[in-house]
Amino acid sequence: MDNSHYVARRMEIVDGNGVRRRTFATPGLDIWVDSRPLGRGGAGGDVHSISMCGGGHVTRLALADVAGHGESVDGFASVLRMLMRKYMNILDPTRFATALNRELTRDPQAGLFAAALLLTYLAPTRHLIICNAGHARPLRYSARRGSWDVLDLETARACPSLKCSRARYHLDRLANLPLGVLEPIEYEQFAVELEDGDVVVLYTDGVTESRDEAGHMLGEHGLLALVDRLGWDDRVGLGERLVDAIDARRGQSAVTDDRTLIVIKRNRIPLPRHSQRRTARALAKLIGRSSIGLTDRGLPNRVADPLVTLGR
Repeated sequence: MDNSHYVARRMEIVDGNGVRRRTFATPGLDIWVDSRPLGRGGAGGDVHSISMCGGGHVTRLALADVAGHGESVDGFASVLRMLMRKYMNILDPTRFATALNRELTRDPQAGLFAAALLLTYLAPTRHLIICNAGHARPLRYSARRGSWDVLDLETARACPSLKCSRARYHLDRLANLPLGVLEPIEYEQFAVELEDGDVVVLYTDGVTESRDEAGHMLGEHGLLALVDRLGWDDRVGLGERLVDAIDARRGQSAVTDDRTLIVIKRNRIPLPRHSQRRTARALAKLIGRSSIGLTDRGLPNRVADPLVTLGR
């Protein structure tokens, strides 16, 4: 099993749908990944992809769970992995989702589809923008509140620190379906500002659908209870303790699905040194006209101005 630790290089893409355990860092984020496909072939239906832009200001993360598991869906997962590489430079997660969905529905493969989480982290503003295409909801530990919760659009509406996408929030329409189900489909997104000590956990349903020896499923509430007991100070320690706790709970019951866990913690790795003017130009070019309304707290005025109204 790969157990590498490094600081990501600019424009690098780290991805896979095989057995992986990795820890690495980008400006603003420490990231730990553990992926365990079902079966002996070493590849399955869970796909992850992580990249950083050339300026170090933006980190992109994608986690997808193809319907099915193990080697039977390896081909579809490999296609999805290549499409993620093709469109990874699209900053807006909803546009990223739209591009992937359009490709997958153009040439359907025996009804296969994939739930996905597509995330963009903007290091200068500390915002994590999330588009959830039918995937399990991420968990977030708020160091300020000292508690765990889930990240979704409903939470975004109720919490002032989360910002909903103004342009794509239509509850009366079909939206945010898994990739490859229907075209066209609308996708929605929201943003959360990560503060010092905050942790985000991404996972596929192989985690929450795991069963103990009595046949009881872990579920989202069970996973929340687990992470609450395990602590949060170190993303590597939390990830490894969480894997051990899930395995211990499962006991001798059979593994029935691929399983991937990603633990993210905000770090203080500095951004590459640029002048404020150069940084502002780079961010304006990268972000374009995103429909996410982000705060400019903590940014010098000359850098914050281009971030007030975002979109592409």
